[in-house]
Amino acid sequence: MPPTDIAIVGAGLAGLACAKTLAAYDVRLRLYDKGRGPGGRMATRRVEAAGHVLNFDHGAQYLTAHGDAFAAVLDAAHAKEWPDAGRRVGVPRMASVPRALAEGLDIDLSRHVTEISGAPGAWYLHHLDARQVRPGRPMPTTTPERDGPFQAVILALPAPQAQALLAGPAPHLATVLDVVRFEPCWTLMLAFPERLDLPDTLRPAAGPIGWAARDSSKPGRDASLELWVVQGGPAWSREHVELPAEDAAARLLEAFAVQAGTALPEPFYKSAHRWRYALVEVPLGAPCLWDAASGLGAAGDWCIGARAEAAVDSAAALVAAIRST
Repeated sequence: MPPTDIAIVGAGLAGLACAKTLAAYDVRLRLYDKGRGPGGRMATRRVEAAGHVLNFDHGAQYLTAHGDAFAAVLDAAHAKEWPDAGRRVGVPRMASVPRALAEGLDIDLSRHVTEISGAPGAWYLHHLDARQVRPGRPMPTTTPERDGPFQAVILALPAPQAQALLAGPAPHLATVLDVVRFEPCWTLMLAFPERLDLPDTLRPAAGPIGWAARDSSKPGRDASLELWVVQGGPAWSREHVELPAEDAAARLLEAFAVQAGTALPEPFYKSAHRWRYALVEVPLGAPCLWDAASGLGAAGDWCIGARAEAAVDSAAALVAAIRST
C-alpha cells in the first residue's frame, strides 16, 4: 500500500508540488525547509536601505511553461508576462509563486534537517534551528529535535544535499546521485539613486556576466526604484565560487560597468549572494528517485534538466511512483 504518513524535506517547487498532489490523497504530510519562507531558488530578498524597502528577485529570474501542468501552476499563482510573452514572473515578487503553492500546507520553516534515522516504515528526522547553521561555522552543539515516525521521506533538495542525508539510511540510493552536477551562480543585487540608460535585460555573449535585469521593471514592482540583479555566468561563478561575498560583489559591479559602457552612479545598496547549486549541468537522467522497499525518495529539477518546470514534472513522477507502491 502507498504510504500515508510522509515527511518532505525542502519546500521549493518540487517539494511543494509533491505536497499539493499528495494532499489530494488524504496523506498526512509535514514539510521542512531551512529557509525563512518557502520557494528555494525562487527567492526574493527584502532589505531596507536609504529609507527604502527593496525587494530583489535574486534567484530564478523568470519562468517558462512548456506543459499544461506548469502553466496551471503559474496561472493559479497569477504570474504575469515579462519581459516578453514567453516568460512569466511572480507578482509582486518571484516568491509569490511558491507562496501560492504553499497555502494550506504544514511547513516547518527555519529547520535544517541533519539526519534521517530509523528503519523502513518508521523514519525519524533530526533537525536544528537553521539560523544557527551557517557555512564555515561549526555545527551547533544543541541536541537536534527529532520528529517521526514517518512511513516515507521525500527529499526535495539539491542532489548533493539529498545525497548527504541518504548516505546513512540508504547508501545504495546515495550512490545513484553521484552522476548529478550543478553549476554555481553568484548574484549581485544593486540599488541606484537614478535610472540607468540601459535596456531592461542584458544577456552578454561573453565575459563574467551571464544575465542582468532591471528588477524594478517587472510587473507589480515599485518602478520609482532602480533595482538591478546581475548574475555571474557559469564559468565565472565556478572559477570564483569561494570568493568572499564582498569581493564577488565588487568584481561583478566592475564587470557590469564595463558592460554598460559608462561610469555608473554609486549604488546605495550592494550585496552578493552565492547559489552553490544554481543550474543543473548533468541531470540524473531519470524523472525521480523512489525506493518502495525503504520508503525513501527524491525529486527536483536535477532529475530532468535545468529549468524550473522540471521540478514540477519530477514531483509528478515521484507522486505517481509512490501511489503505485
